[in-house]
Amino acid sequence: MQKIHLECELCDAHNISFLAHCTPQQTERVMSSKTCSHYKKGQHIFYEDNIPLGVYCISKGIVKLVRTNNDGKEQILRFAQQGEFLAYRALIADEPLVATAICVEDTIVCFIPRKFFMELLDENPLVSKQMLISLSHDLGVVEERVQSLAQKSVRERVAETLLFLHATFKSDKTQDDAVISITLPREDIANIVGTATETVIRLLSEFKSDKLIEFEGKKIKILNKAGLEKISHASL
Repeated sequence: MQKIHLECELCDAHNISFLAHCTPQQTERVMSSKTCSHYKKGQHIFYEDNIPLGVYCISKGIVKLVRTNNDGKEQILRFAQQGEFLAYRALIADEPLVATAICVEDTIVCFIPRKFFMELLDENPLVSKQMLISLSHDLGVVEERVQSLAQKSVRERVAETLLFLHATFKSDKTQDDAVISITLPREDIANIVGTATETVIRLLSEFKSDKLIEFEGKKIKILNKAGLEKISHASL
């Protein structure tokens, strides 16, 4: 981890994060209180069960939120990208963190201490509203996740995961937008689906044989989105 300095006005995430709702005076206070760090791929930002000391805003990069079960196996809960913020739910609820944040790629993260963040919530109703929107969205994601695990087969969940990754991590417009731009190990895909790595490898091979996907190096390209949608909705 390397400490850096990043002005809020120059942050790539400014227009889509809750910082966009701050007044100039509040932005100045955030700038004076925050610290920014550059994390390498694979580095941890924070750990589950720790007490949050503030919120983390992603200026650049991708972070995965994982939880470890009693057997030491990881379950990927979700991904966070540029403009999103982490640890706010636990901070507001005054509870320990429920997940560990790990960088999927080189990432720049700004940390805002608890005191200043809570002052923002008290002073600025637009920031508070943004927190409610984010909490509601995260709750909806969790509800869909629980329903998927309870009702869908592993094959259906793999197809659903590929569609989710494609929607979340499309390539730039200058590239082939059928390609999932993020490169994830098969183990990570298995940790999203909630199954063994070997099962994911077998199903991806089947999807490739069925002309639903193909591999471009370590990346996955969607060839038949409608076919994957049909598989993922089979139990609905």
